[in-house]
Amino acid sequence: MTVSNRVLIIKLGALGDVIMATAFVERIRAAHAGDEIHVLTTPPFADIFRRFEGLKVEALPRHGLWSALRAVAWMRSRRFRRIYDLQSSDRTAILCALGGAPERVGNLPHYPYTHHPPDRYDGRCHIFERMQAVMAAAGLPADDRRPSLPCLPAERDHVNRWLRDHRLWGRVFAAMHAGSSPRWPAKRWPYYPALAYALSTRGVDTVWVGARPDAALNAQLAAQTGVDATDEFNIAELAELGRHARFAVTNDSGPMHCLAAAGIPVYAFFGPTDWRRSHAVGQQGRVLYNPSPCQACGRADRATAADHTCLPGIMVDEVLRRLEAERLCPPAP
Repeated sequence: MTVSNRVLIIKLGALGDVIMATAFVERIRAAHAGDEIHVLTTPPFADIFRRFEGLKVEALPRHGLWSALRAVAWMRSRRFRRIYDLQSSDRTAILCALGGAPERVGNLPHYPYTHHPPDRYDGRCHIFERMQAVMAAAGLPADDRRPSLPCLPAERDHVNRWLRDHRLWGRVFAAMHAGSSPRWPAKRWPYYPALAYALSTRGVDTVWVGARPDAALNAQLAAQTGVDATDEFNIAELAELGRHARFAVTNDSGPMHCLAAAGIPVYAFFGPTDWRRSHAVGQQGRVLYNPSPCQACGRADRATAADHTCLPGIMVDEVLRRLEAERLCPPAP
């Protein structure tokens, strides 16, 4: 293989964006069959990309001058023919400018990108839709690929074992993520306990999912109803758990995207963030939001979680009606 056949994909984070990017990684792989394809990412997400056959993954810290210099040196040493910058941030634009590749694909309609949509992204459409336009600008054929998270056999066994140990194997349950990034407490819908209790009366169990920052909240919720699965699963295992669930209910979060990659119905609450830009792919019909304006969202730099009235305005009965309409849970007994 000659150096002219080397292709680089750049995707540094964050979790939801990385999961959405898996659809475009697969599309790039199909378009460059036979080429040597590399991915430049950060350590937390390297394992996701290593699950895709044939990718060579390089993980470097996301921040810092030394990390940027290492990335540039590594890129120039590989002499890539084309770079797909799926991040298209100021940092990755600089990496593309200095990386030495003659073809550079990105989301920004100016240097250093040689292939890009003609207009500037203004945030009025979903980022997944915008990345479709980026792929088209690069000459890649259109397809309907969706994000995916391949699960290894040992991971599948772990999920199956956990379900049996908690007497959930074969039972009807919903996966719920009631937490959020610690930096975004205003994303949390406040009525999860009431929803989980109402579902339990209809024969639907609840599994509370999340990572270490969600531990205290999930323990409190599971003490009322449901099973605490905090930090039990890695990203791919969470998607595998989702494949056993009837549906999921989440806030706008990384687990929302993980569970959507399982192909199940995912209902997600949106308040301080714009659902039109960041809902889980394929789940736009299941967005839960309050159309009434929230003044706190207009001053996000000063607003606290208690200031937001958008999410508390979404009632449990409304969520249950939506679930009933899709026949995901039975009516009240």
